[in-house]
Amino acid sequence: MKKTILLLIIAPILTFTGCATLFSGSTDEVHLSSEPSGARVFINGHERGTTPITLALRKNKDYNIEFVKEGYRKKTWYLSHSIGAGWIILDVLLGLVGIIVDAATGNWYGLDEDSYRAILEPEK
Repeated sequence: MKKTILLLIIAPILTFTGCATLFSGSTDEVHLSSEPSGARVFINGHERGTTPITLALRKNKDYNIEFVKEGYRKKTWYLSHSIGAGWIILDVLLGLVGIIVDAATGNWYGLDEDSYRAILEPEK
C-alpha cells in the first residue's frame, strides 16, 4: 500500500517535469575573485559587485565578465555554457514531456566553469 501511494506521488513528478528542471534548477553559482581583491565586476556590461563575489547566473546564457580596478588593466573573461548530455539521456528515458520542459526552460545547460580568479596587472 505504501509503495503504491509513493509511486502515485513520484510518477507524475517524473512524467510531467524535466529531469534538469526538477533536480538542478535554472541557475549555477559562480565564484569570482581577483588578485588584488576589490575589483569591480561587470557582467555583460552591468556592474554586479566587487571581488570576491559569488553570483547566481542563468545556465542557458554566455557571459562577458570584466574585472576593473583603478590602477590596473581591465581583465575580461568569457564564460560559456554547454548542454549536459546526462540530462538529455535521462529525459529521453523518462519521456517526451521532460525533453520539452528542459529544452523550453534551458535547464539542461550548465555553465562551463564555476569559479574564476582574475590576476590583474598594474597599468604602466
